[in-house]
Amino acid sequence: MSSSATTYHQRVAQQKRTAIVTAATELFLELGYDRTSLARIAERSGVSRATLFKQFSTKAGLFDAIVTEAWSATDEQEPPPAGDVADGLGILGRRYAELLGRGQMTDLFRIVIAEMPRFPELARAQFAQGKLPYFESVQRYLSASHEAGTVRIEDTELAATQFLGMIAHYVFWPTLLVPGWEVGADRVAQVVEEAVRTIVARYAVPGSGTSTER
Repeated sequence: MSSSATTYHQRVAQQKRTAIVTAATELFLELGYDRTSLARIAERSGVSRATLFKQFSTKAGLFDAIVTEAWSATDEQEPPPAGDVADGLGILGRRYAELLGRGQMTDLFRIVIAEMPRFPELARAQFAQGKLPYFESVQRYLSASHEAGTVRIEDTELAATQFLGMIAHYVFWPTLLVPGWEVGADRVAQVVEEAVRTIVARYAVPGSGTSTER
């Protein structure tokens, strides 16, 4: 098979996968996780049942794909180098705000919150495969910065929680809970910048090259 044919088939497969994930998200929100069947998802997405089962043999596997889609970042995922912690946290904070601003993220949390009493495994999947890996990337960055001597943080888990919490508290949770709540791009940028300044002011080592005047 030629490379162009292979590329075409890969593109078609990805389009079908996207359609399946989108249809599943819509149906989980409309009908609930329990009442949504794979057959109904195939019908909504416009693919055959055979095509759906080829990509997702179980509903749990399909939910995992929704988690992956929601938490996948569009920009470079390599962590910023340990050095100027303000610049590094700015990159990580903007990535996090971008993730939280996606419609898929709001949909994901609404599904998890609605179904958690009957399907706690959905919440565990969302945390283990979505939130936790991103949280750990921020924690590793803070640990690397601590080792580099630009910050002094004995509890990087707490510091990462503080940083991401300041962003999520303003950017995400009101959007999830309050109908019509919107946060403009300028305000998001300000929220991230203030979260960075707060962490830098608390943890930066004087004379390390990281300025608190940002």
